[in-house]
Amino acid sequence: MTARVMDGEAALAELLADLRERVSRLVAAGAPVPGLATVVVGRDPASQAYVAAKQRDCATVGIRSLPRELSAGVGQEGLLAVVDELNADPTCTGLLVQLPLPPGYAEGEALARIDPAKDVDGLHPVNLGRLLLGEPGPQPCTPRGIVALCRRYGVELDGARVVVVGRGLTVGRGLVPVLSGRSVNATVVACHSGTRDLADEVRRADVVVSAAGVAGLITADMVRPGTTVVDVGITHTELGMVGDVSPEVVEVAALLAPVPGGVGPMTRGMLLYGRVVWGWMS
Repeated sequence: MTARVMDGEAALAELLADLRERVSRLVAAGAPVPGLATVVVGRDPASQAYVAAKQRDCATVGIRSLPRELSAGVGQEGLLAVVDELNADPTCTGLLVQLPLPPGYAEGEALARIDPAKDVDGLHPVNLGRLLLGEPGPQPCTPRGIVALCRRYGVELDGARVVVVGRGLTVGRGLVPVLSGRSVNATVVACHSGTRDLADEVRRADVVVSAAGVAGLITADMVRPGTTVVDVGITHTELGMVGDVSPEVVEVAALLAPVPGGVGPMTRGMLLYGRVVWGWMS
């Protein structure tokens, strides 16, 4: 068996084409153009590349891109002042602070400063609370992208045993309530550094989502044949970006979302499908 690769770039292209049509139609009807503000602190190459891709997506769809590139020395108060400015800017309908921030910055304080109604990443404490309570509100983009990609490839999540590896803020912590909510209805097992037998948990999964950031963590002997494997972990090496899933897993899994090219593009798509566009249209 060789896994079918889940193509996030192709899925993103479909999302952007749909959004472009919707935005064009509504703007023609007199609605204001939405705008996505991206705040980047420092010159981290990965962050720079990711934000540049988001800006290209904005241009493709036909919405404003409002970039704010700050020096690493701007300081916490300088960062918060920029967030306050964008919160008050009516042309900004969606706002994100690119993570990770440089050492010395308080990420939690920066995320909490964003207007919850403009929080496209769904990481504001208010929005995370809404997610846990099952109330409407912006949800984390990567978890939503994982669900969207699985559904595009016909993965049955309702009732499925989904093992989530990793409990980081941007993926694992938000993915568990997204998957276990009524709209997805999966049976979720959350694994992390305290899990006693990770291999055993993974072998019993229908779907594995790994977001630990440990290269090669998920090996072929850990995966039951026919499983759907979604790789979201990122490790930067001398040879480039690699994920949590070892290459040989492609010979065992039924479906595989790789790094790069799997969930990453879907995360970008969910940014524009979130408060930037849907909040503007509602």
